[in-house]
Amino acid sequence: MSVQIVKNTIIMTRGDTLRTKINIYDKDGNEYLPSSNDKIVFAAKKEYTDAEPCILKEVPCDTCILCLEPSDTKCLEQPCKYNYDIELTKADGTVDTFIKGILNIKEEVH
Repeated sequence: MSVQIVKNTIIMTRGDTLRTKINIYDKDGNEYLPSSNDKIVFAAKKEYTDAEPCILKEVPCDTCILCLEPSDTKCLEQPCKYNYDIELTKADGTVDTFIKGILNIKEEVH
């Protein structure tokens, strides 16, 4: 497999597919299982100051599987590093950014 995830750094070739389970834990280390009324969003930007994310993907709460399709990264610069975070918005409006990391896009040949 060409995609690697090491300590919140996603390393992948531009245009490849990523499918990975997202785990959510509370401050005590207990796993949080999102309800159908919660929302999980993955967002990536080249710079934190960019107005809009270059990737914005909702993660289904029933599977908690983040899917980046080839079309999600095909237009990104290569090689390049992007900042990403994953945010949980609970049904009661509570927002928790529970993962921050780097999306490291490697060059593709074609």
